[in-house]
Amino acid sequence: MVKMNFQIDKPAPQRRFNNASKTALLATLLLTAAGVACNGNSATGQQPQGPPATPVKVQIVRSLPVSSASDYVATLKSRDSAVVMPEVEGRITQIFVHSGEHISAGTPLLQIDPSKQQATVNSQQHSRTAQEASLSYAKQQYDRSSGLYAAGVISKQEMDQAKSAYDAAEAQLRSLDAQLQEQQVQLHYYTVIAPSNGIIGDIPVRVGDRVITTTPLTTVDKPGSLEAYVYIPIERSPDLRMGMPVQILDSAGKSIADSRVTFISPEVDNTTQSVLVKATIANNKDKLRTAQFIRARVIWGTQQSPVVPVLAVSRIGGQFFAFVAEDQNGKAVAHQKALKVGDMVGNDYAVLDGIKLGDKVIVSGTQFLLDGMPVIPQT
Repeated sequence: MVKMNFQIDKPAPQRRFNNASKTALLATLLLTAAGVACNGNSATGQQPQGPPATPVKVQIVRSLPVSSASDYVATLKSRDSAVVMPEVEGRITQIFVHSGEHISAGTPLLQIDPSKQQATVNSQQHSRTAQEASLSYAKQQYDRSSGLYAAGVISKQEMDQAKSAYDAAEAQLRSLDAQLQEQQVQLHYYTVIAPSNGIIGDIPVRVGDRVITTTPLTTVDKPGSLEAYVYIPIERSPDLRMGMPVQILDSAGKSIADSRVTFISPEVDNTTQSVLVKATIANNKDKLRTAQFIRARVIWGTQQSPVVPVLAVSRIGGQFFAFVAEDQNGKAVAHQKALKVGDMVGNDYAVLDGIKLGDKVIVSGTQFLLDGMPVIPQT
């Protein structure tokens, strides 16, 4: 019996690295990478550097007088504007003028039917004529009685009665004269005349309309000064004072007239809880109109404040920002500053906080800047 011996080869032992071997291998790799980098820089002759500096235009923050002001809606009223209303009732029979016509004081404007009043005047005149006849008869009787009394024909009582009748007739005539004059004056009111020189406004009535004493017929406006009626909230009333500057602004916010407060109401409007303030406005160029609504800016005061150009300011999430060029280790760096701005002064923002006088505000290329980026300021 043959015995067979089989030999099985054992696998080669696996290599195991201890911690020391791993550390040595990592150090070798780092040194190799550093050598490659050094060789590359040496070959090109360049040194490692940060991002290049960006040329920017800067402006030195300066101080300007800035006004603290508030805008309100004002109503313009004319100091020389009259609303023409009739003194009597009746029907319009004729209109003598046209809207926009320049007229002088006393010019007839409208005619109201005077027929009824004319009849009253005629009746008064006839009554006066009859009373004149009665007075003449009473005078004759008195003269006759005076002669008879002097001759002893009549008594003193009869003579006194004749004198009393004459005096009564004379008094009645004077009364009729006064009544006739009143009716004649009333007759003049049926012709409506201009109260002053000026320009005829709108004429809302027509021939044939019946008017009463409260019916507006037209207006007569005299070109000249106007008054701005400004209602100031009660909260700001302690700051009001006579002579405060007031500006009238157009739709673009440009001042078209300057004035000052000429009247401050001692009372508060019960409906709006505001205080009425008036300011006289010179309207030399006739740019403004009576009853016009317009913006009025009340200037509470003026003080020096730093200003920055509008182009240098950006708004992010309701907050205002601007870049300022500041020196850092001998180099100019752009730093972003949060601002608290006030009113505009021309093309600048008044700065309440965030920037001080003398800072160099970057006014160009701000959309490409990041906080801490190197810049080259150019004033």
